Amino acid sequence: MKYAFSFLAVMALVMIAGLGSQIPGMPYLFGVALPYLAIMIFLGGSVYRVVQWGKSPVPFSIQTTCGQGKSLDFIKHNKLEAPNTTAEVVARMFLEVVTFRSLFRNTKSEIYDGPKITYESSKWLWLFALIFHYSFLVIVLRHMRLFLDPIPFWVGWIETLDGIFQVGAPNWYITDVTILLGCVLLFSRRIATRHVRFISLMNDYFPLVLIFTIALTGILMRYVLRTNIDIVNIKQLLVGLVTFSPTIGAEIGAIFYIHLFLVCALLAYFPFSKLMHFAGVFMSPTRNMKNDSRAKRHVNPWNPRILPHSYAGYEDEFREFMVDAGIPVEKELAPKKDEE
Repeated sequence: MKYAFSFLAVMALVMIAGLGSQIPGMPYLFGVALPYLAIMIFLGGSVYRVVQWGKSPVPFSIQTTCGQGKSLDFIKHNKLEAPNTTAEVVARMFLEVVTFRSLFRNTKSEIYDGPKITYESSKWLWLFALIFHYSFLVIVLRHMRLFLDPIPFWVGWIETLDGIFQVGAPNWYITDVTILLGCVLLFSRRIATRHVRFISLMNDYFPLVLIFTIALTGILMRYVLRTNIDIVNIKQLLVGLVTFSPTIGAEIGAIFYIHLFLVCALLAYFPFSKLMHFAGVFMSPTRNMKNDSRAKRHVNPWNPRILPHSYAGYEDEFREFMVDAGIPVEKELAPKKDEE
């Protein structure tokens, strides 16, 4: 039922925007006030989370490795799995961010009759993640044509490559299909895989449903409900938002306000969710630290200064109690002088 609440929450957002935008005076709220508020929450919340992560002390070298670290010259060093220099750390981080390298090594375990347990390679999550993230990135870059005037030349290149199959009119974009496919695959994995379903929470399902609905409303605007929107007024509004001089046109269309409101909800939700891994991956000490524990000693700077206490001093302090308890001592207890 956790995923059902996610569907209900997104449907409630759709109804709020669809009905609310039809009330006189409310388009300004949905088209201007809420976008500015969502952007402020997104930027402020993201900066706050990054600063809090940056303030977290990491005195020890705790990077995650699965390869041979730097040691003697005749022992082969795995530079990507156990980076020893800044350049090697940068290379590792680049591959992690661009290709999800660690996710490519994902494995799954299965128990068979016997009982017998096996470990097998599982590349599906890596593939689903690539499809989803790169589709999301391309769509965001394509949308820059609505916010910038004049339109940068690279936006045209992206649109040409994205619509290279030239199917339909208007031209179908590849990422319009793959973003929906990626959401469905990631959502289905959480439903179909028993142990993943067990640990999944509502905040795991909600972003997927929300992003799927955002993509779906965008596709409806472009390919189905084109006569219900005014792209000129939309462009004027979005450029106005960027230049802090927004203007609400007369006939923008309810579907656009639904789409924009869902985007605002995603932006406002971002800093408080697991979606912050887009910044967290750069702040993770298990990824951004050198594996140099053999060459450099990492000392906790705020360790309390404890004076040494030798065993001889300990015995001198507690010798009488140790003898009374029958504990052997290295130095016998001095005989007591007879009282006169």
